[in-house]
Amino acid sequence: MNRPVTSLLLSGALLFGAATAHAALPDEAILYKNPQCGCCDEYARHLEDMGISVTIIDDANMGEVKADAGLPFGLGSCHTIEMGGYVIEGHVPLAAVEALFEQRPDIDGIGLAGMPIGTPGMPGPQSEPYEVYQFTAGEDAPFMTL
Repeated sequence: MNRPVTSLLLSGALLFGAATAHAALPDEAILYKNPQCGCCDEYARHLEDMGISVTIIDDANMGEVKADAGLPFGLGSCHTIEMGGYVIEGHVPLAAVEALFEQRPDIDGIGLAGMPIGTPGMPGPQSEPYEVYQFTAGEDAPFMTL
């Protein structure tokens, strides 16, 4: 095979692979947050860059939102997202969000406690591994480490 055709096929395969990785993601998300939280708005922008339309609700009772989601006690963050039948709590790295929708496990959602530096919406370099958890009915278990 000649070099231009090989390059063209390889480029097409890479583009197809990138398209299929994002194909599993839902088109829409609802992000619940406090009105003063700018890092939550930044996280929404990251989702929008992935082609997801984000509705931001910044006047919700966050304690009630987290309780209704079945979030494990003590593992909350500054925002809660409903997307594609799952809950995503906090600044979960986008690789974990993609993995959730590729695997589609039988869980309520995934989360990352606190507001770790270097995650989407939080400036700075990653300083330690991100321990993303999964949860169902208030019980947590490891999902992935990034």
